[in-house]
Amino acid sequence: MSEARPRIAPLAAPYPPEIQAQFDRIMRGAPPLMLFRVMARHGRAWDKFRAGGLLDPGPLSLRQREIVIDRTCALNGCEYEWGVHVSVFAGPAKLSEDEVRATVLGDATSACWSPAEQALIAAVDALHHRATLCDGEFAALSAHYDEAQILEIMLLCGFYRTVSYLANGLKLPLEENAARFPAAL
Repeated sequence: MSEARPRIAPLAAPYPPEIQAQFDRIMRGAPPLMLFRVMARHGRAWDKFRAGGLLDPGPLSLRQREIVIDRTCALNGCEYEWGVHVSVFAGPAKLSEDEVRATVLGDATSACWSPAEQALIAAVDALHHRATLCDGEFAALSAHYDEAQILEIMLLCGFYRTVSYLANGLKLPLEENAARFPAAL
């Protein structure tokens, strides 16, 4: 990890048994992320944060979910969470290097996206910039995604905006093995 310190100190090991068990379930044997360690110092915040998690199997494919999360984090300038997700999920989600780059430097018209993914990116962008979808954006999204998927997209955008607020506002140092934002060409 970098030498930078977050604005709120993280929980230090050894962790209370209940917290250790939660970290083990979430991290599957990997060391807990700095974000989790900071949140876990404050029971109510940690419980609410964990309750909002959307990484379980849901109505979106892993690829769709990760496009939403990566784009949301990129729009919020949250290299911390974007990097964690790209490192862990880009491969399993079958996101190419060009697609990962486009989550930061591209837009809905980037050639790497399918028509359904273009509608997804456009929706994420609209929700980020205006906190709503115009009728055309909703129609484009509805042409490719059902109601449960559209609700999941909106929930993911909101949750990862909150995660971005936390990581950015706390000045969390980037995780050592996480990806970094790509440089502009």
